[in-house]
Amino acid sequence: MVRTNGVSVGNSFGWFQRAWIQAFGKLLLGYYRRFRMMSDYNVETINDGLNEFNVEFHGPKESLYEGGVWKIRVELPDAYPYKSPSIGFVNKIFHPNVDELSGSVCLDVINQSWSPMFDLLNVFEVFLPQLLLYPNPSDPLNGDAASLMMKDREKYDQKVKEYCDRYAKREDIMNPTAEEQSDEEDISDEESGSSDNDIAGHVDP
Repeated sequence: MVRTNGVSVGNSFGWFQRAWIQAFGKLLLGYYRRFRMMSDYNVETINDGLNEFNVEFHGPKESLYEGGVWKIRVELPDAYPYKSPSIGFVNKIFHPNVDELSGSVCLDVINQSWSPMFDLLNVFEVFLPQLLLYPNPSDPLNGDAASLMMKDREKYDQKVKEYCDRYAKREDIMNPTAEEQSDEEDISDEESGSSDNDIAGHVDP
């Protein structure tokens, strides 16, 4: 053992080694907590970071959303799992508790009653499937969906399926610009139809 100015070099190295192992263990624990679902879900990191990533999510069986595929954006706060993650749909979904424009989710267990006992597996295997199976129109983020669900359930079901067919296919999450192009084509078609009607309805003086 070598001493320099009364300090044991061997002991100092041992302390550094223990501190390094402890820090590395915390890093591994962070990886585990964040990506424990990676064996069952397709996860795409954003900017090679640990706190932002996209997860491929499939609509639950025996629901209106069965067969749909969504890309869910996840943002983890530094205090995760003591603070809840931010969850949002990237491609469109017609649901009373999901904002159609931002994709943000209204879910009490995430927004208000989150517990550090929960993790991302709970989000994707329990919370989100339950949200799609049992919408709550009395606490909406999408007022149109909530109103339609309460007034005409048959039309609501049809609208949900239309959105699934149009926006929730695998190609929609693989090629996010496809949805924008589809919307632009619809707008162009509507404008073209409007122009044709104007011409057809025009009478020369």
